[in-house]
Amino acid sequence: MSAAAAVVVLGAGSGSRVGAEVNKVLLPLGDRPVLAHSVTTALAVPDVRRVLVVVAPGEADAVAAALSPHLGDDEVRLVEGGATRHASEWAAVRALHDEIESGEIDAVAIHDGARPLAGVALFEATLSAAREHGGAIPVVPVTGLVALDGSAAPSGLGVVQTPQAFRGPELLAAHTAAAVEGYDATDTAAVLERYTDVETAAVDSTSHNLKVTFAEDVVIAAALLASR
Repeated sequence: MSAAAAVVVLGAGSGSRVGAEVNKVLLPLGDRPVLAHSVTTALAVPDVRRVLVVVAPGEADAVAAALSPHLGDDEVRLVEGGATRHASEWAAVRALHDEIESGEIDAVAIHDGARPLAGVALFEATLSAAREHGGAIPVVPVTGLVALDGSAAPSGLGVVQTPQAFRGPELLAAHTAAAVEGYDATDTAAVLERYTDVETAAVDSTSHNLKVTFAEDVVIAAALLASR
């Protein structure tokens, strides 16, 4: 069996900043919960063999109930996350350990479940670039910024999004080293930068790949979804 990719969808957040009493990824967006958009997109990527969804402690049943009507014959694996984003990533990487070591999984994409509008093409582009370079992150150029003194801000600035994809062995090695040191990173790329010499390529993305953080983001995402 040839090597394939895995996608980790991080869904262990909360609803505090969005003003909800439930995890924001379980909020409705169109015909399904926010999280289901990310999961079904990941499942639709042709090269993806395994999809893991990281859930908050105590939310496995709620997440399973939210996803099951939208999975059809596809399967996803639920993994209990930790207190931080990094801890949740590490839980997922540990769950993929054997498949990465055996070579069955050669590339892994890590995606925020609260980014429901990332399309199949973006997943394919980041995974392809990760295989070629070692790692890949979606980036949106930032324009119109000025410094505090009124001068133009440096050129070449960008906003980093997810899915962030990396070759499996390097991802496993970096997270293992981070666990030994007790390092807690803000995103996947920071772990790889600290513990490996992997080249991380920038993949073009757009502001439509927004992250649901505040109440207005749900409204904007719904409008973007309806316009597709």
